Amino acid sequence: MVMTSEEQNNPKNQKDQKQKVNPQMCLDGNQAVNLAEQQAKKTADKNIPQTGLGALPVPDDTANLRYGPNLNDGLLGVLPLIGVWRGEGQAVTSEGQHTFGQEITFSHNGENHVKYDSRTWFIDENGKPAGASRRETGYLRIDGKDAMELTYTSSDGIVEIMYGQPHNERSWELESASTMVTETGPKTLGPGKRLYGLMPNNDLGWVDERVTDGELAPYMSAQLQRVAG
Repeated sequence: MVMTSEEQNNPKNQKDQKQKVNPQMCLDGNQAVNLAEQQAKKTADKNIPQTGLGALPVPDDTANLRYGPNLNDGLLGVLPLIGVWRGEGQAVTSEGQHTFGQEITFSHNGENHVKYDSRTWFIDENGKPAGASRRETGYLRIDGKDAMELTYTSSDGIVEIMYGQPHNERSWELESASTMVTETGPKTLGPGKRLYGLMPNNDLGWVDERVTDGELAPYMSAQLQRVAG
């Protein structure tokens, strides 16, 4: 169900969205390991497809830690994100209020950065796919002091730099440092923040809030299941 603008701005609903990825929503170590082992039975042998165009003199990207080069030691702080994630979410964007489907891929090639790709598509009132929406592509990095940076560009004319840090080993928060929009991009897009986190069932939840009328308000949020990695 798509929320009305009044519902989107309701403080209770904003709190509910944030609780999806609340950094306090963590399992203890044994529970997390046991749940991950069970879920891995369905995803451990899956990875992003290779081009099949012949070998390059550098390692291929991989979204599965079991295949390809070893994860760079500098990326251990974001290790749980590596994989392919799919699910649905809610948005209030330049296209209006809508439900969307999403696939996010966090991959690496052994170097000290994570490749980030997001594809979204509209979902109609009957729950059916209704055409492509925004795509984002960029890179996530984290240094030895856990300072994080995400740089990305979008298919609808957004270029953004975000800085942040982990809340703990299962959640990460980033805040806009520079948000630029092209002449044909979403003119009303303001700076904001993103929170990514693994939920108690190991789904990936994320929330993007944007400054509207001087205050942060829900913009996009989704709950995604691991499908590879």
